[in-house]
Amino acid sequence: QLQACGGGLVQAGGSLRLSCAASGRTFSNYVMGWFRQAPGKERAFVAAITTRGGSTRYTDSTKGRFTISRDNAKNTVYLQMNSLKPEDTAVYYCAASSVYESVQSYYDYWGQGTHVTVSS
Repeated sequence: QLQACGGGLVQAGGSLRLSCAASGRTFSNYVMGWFRQAPGKERAFVAAITTRGGSTRYTDSTKGRFTISRDNAKNTVYLQMNSLKPEDTAVYYCAASSVYESVQSYYDYWGQGTHVTVSS
């Protein structure tokens, strides 16, 4: 089970940190990813991190602004979002996969989503 939290309303240029807590499985065995679904759009990849945190990848629009990290001792993955833009407004989902991929079909377990709204 994955439980995401940390969303909210923030002004453009502001920051938020999303958290996703895992339970029920061996968290450290899974690649973790963040995806987002903006209003009227399909869900899209945001970032992913390998099992021990040694490698990360991001979609181009978030590089340099977002940072994914994980704490395996706490079974938690984070998404630090800085310099937020109105176009970052979306529901953000965390997900777990056995492979290091950005394609959502590779992700087997999903959290419920947390809303992020960035006002201009």
